[in-house]
Amino acid sequence: MTILFDKTIVTVDTGINTQGCDVIDVKGAYVSAGFIDIHIHGSGGADVMDATPEALETISRTLVQTGITSFLATTMTMAREKIDAAISAVRACKKGLDGAQVLGVHLEGPFINPVRQGAQDTKFVQKPLLSSIEKHMDLVKMITLAPEVAGAEAFIREIGRKYPEVLLSIGHSDANYDEAKESFGFGVRHATHLFNAMPPLKHRVPGIVGAVFDDENVSCDIIADLVHLHPATLRMVWREKRENLILITDAMRAGCMKNGSYDLGGQKVEVTDGEARLADGTLAGSVLKMNEAVRNMVKHTSMTLPQAIRSVTELPAQKLYFEKKGRLEAGYDADMVIFDEEVGIIATFVAGEMKYQRSL
Repeated sequence: MTILFDKTIVTVDTGINTQGCDVIDVKGAYVSAGFIDIHIHGSGGADVMDATPEALETISRTLVQTGITSFLATTMTMAREKIDAAISAVRACKKGLDGAQVLGVHLEGPFINPVRQGAQDTKFVQKPLLSSIEKHMDLVKMITLAPEVAGAEAFIREIGRKYPEVLLSIGHSDANYDEAKESFGFGVRHATHLFNAMPPLKHRVPGIVGAVFDDENVSCDIIADLVHLHPATLRMVWREKRENLILITDAMRAGCMKNGSYDLGGQKVEVTDGEARLADGTLAGSVLKMNEAVRNMVKHTSMTLPQAIRSVTELPAQKLYFEKKGRLEAGYDADMVIFDEEVGIIATFVAGEMKYQRSL
């Protein structure tokens, strides 16, 4: 099979005449569409909440090493002016970064339930009001929120009317089963890092997880780093959600970095042997690489490699209405990744340009 491309894919077929073209022989390696991360805070020592184009450039150049070609810059529950500054930095970079491209913003908070704050800072939790974010809605593609808090239903319904393509996701929520199911009726379509920062699944009190499992139209994402979720849980989620399962990293600034002390959302985080935790032991994002998430799912579940790849390419593109991304087809952006049997990244292309090549 041959892929002919420039900034976009021209054709994918056998027997293409490549005379006059630069030819890249992948020597039996795999080729897929570039990975899309809809929930990532940082990497390479930089964080979205640093609120600078330089930080986003660092993240961008680091992510291509893991096969990611596009991402949502994910904010934290912090002071409103800090969130504004972070989104302004994203706006300044919309014309393009040097590596993975930022497709918009994922607001993780500040409209959450402080009972399920995780690594979010509860003193900055806000009542959900569209007026507080409306000036940014051209960039906001996803919002994680607690639908049971006061004012959330009205907020969700208003977003649905005015911005129907924005993905509203239940997360950092203490909703019970009935509240979660009700929220699916008035506009929530997704669940953020399922199992984490929400009530546990119990046989008599199924909670948010049970509600997500009980609705075939609601999608979810998970952090498949073997820290946030046990391998048996990965298998359970895959069996239940199948084509509605998306893999994310939820990586913080320590992604692709060494063990040590870092910060997330203004709170100190200690990173040791693949785990990022606050001083009280709470998990604080991850240091997961997207290619590792794919490998973990293939290794520990019945998910096939094509299914795992689809969960980080076509499915997030469809869920977020990113046309021309997520597939190796004519007319789609030439965002591509070449990888080996262990999902080790060999090369990454963004809009047809090689942005990363593994040293041999």
